Amino acid sequence: MFISAPRASLLSRSASALMWLSPLALAGCDEPTASAQQQTAPPEVSYVTVRPQPIPYTRDLPGRVAPMRMAEVRARVSGLVTKRTFEQGSKVEEGSVLYTIDPALYEVELATAEAALARSEANLVLTQQQEERLKALLAKQAASQAQYDVAAAAHQQALAEVAGAKAARDRAQLNLDYTNVRAPISGRIGRAILTEGTLLDSTNSGVLATIQQMDPIYVDITQSVGELNKLRRDLASGELTHTDKNAANVQLIMEDGSIYPNAGRLLFSDVSADPSTGQVTLRVQIPNPQNELLPGMYVRARITQAVDSDAIALPQQAIQRTNDGKAEVWVIKDDDKVALQPVEVGPVVDQIWLIRDGLQEGERVVVEGFQKISAGMKVTPIDHNGIEQQASVLPTAATSAIKEARVH
Repeated sequence: MFISAPRASLLSRSASALMWLSPLALAGCDEPTASAQQQTAPPEVSYVTVRPQPIPYTRDLPGRVAPMRMAEVRARVSGLVTKRTFEQGSKVEEGSVLYTIDPALYEVELATAEAALARSEANLVLTQQQEERLKALLAKQAASQAQYDVAAAAHQQALAEVAGAKAARDRAQLNLDYTNVRAPISGRIGRAILTEGTLLDSTNSGVLATIQQMDPIYVDITQSVGELNKLRRDLASGELTHTDKNAANVQLIMEDGSIYPNAGRLLFSDVSADPSTGQVTLRVQIPNPQNELLPGMYVRARITQAVDSDAIALPQQAIQRTNDGKAEVWVIKDDDKVALQPVEVGPVVDQIWLIRDGLQEGERVVVEGFQKISAGMKVTPIDHNGIEQQASVLPTAATSAIKEARVH
């Protein structure tokens, strides 16, 4: 059959076009196969390996700041307040004068007592001389025994009067000293409740000011009796170990969420529980050099009460929950297949769950990639810490087909 030249040229161009399209068509046919193979590759999941480690047993408990020492300043004698010598809110030292009461009356009483003492001492000298004289006469039989006995008794009475006069003099001196109202302890003094010109009655004077010792300072925190008893049982059984009693094992969390820079230590727990709340008070001593902690402040105390020497801990995202709220984890078996495994969880410590039961050392627990797995599925494990990394590999034929299609 004869074919004209123009028609032959057209057929030649069509054949050439088909030759160029053939590789692309073949590559296009291979793409669904490669994609299917990629989808059937085991999904990647991140895991952590279970390893026991020492973890402190910490609890965040509510507490109130309390002064280490507190004293109320009161007047011990009556009188008119003539002077206040302290600045409100300042630090005062033990024994420093805070108020002055008019001393005139007590100066007069002291002078009267001293005069009475002098009179008693003079009488003592006279009675002593009389006794000595009669004693000498009695030895010469110039005086009777009865006369000497009267003189000796008068001397003893004079001694007693001198002792009483000295006591009265000392009491007057004390009352005069008490006109200077002094600080009973060192610390920071509060507001002045009375001012100059106030007439005080020693029997009902009330509080003049309050002094609180604030460095170091106490924090009284509360914990339920049930938690405290369980902690004691765990310590007795050896599941937990004691912390160093002298170590700083308490940190304060302020109202704004910040951590107080100075750590404190637990002093003791109360010997009785509050019947209305069922809680026990724990007292913490903590440094307060800048007076940032004020009595009455609310804080939260993060207290380390014990140490679990071989604890098993997992990130929070590794814990799954069943419909009835029980905890379980995905475990990667030796054949790289995953399975759900029930566990018993303990408290959360620093955003990690303590596992009380259900896991053994060396087991691999999934922490990422839960949405891609189901029970019995084979997975590609990747160490969560990046130590062991495994990547899925595409089949060689599919890879070659995709590369060839991209080139063309």
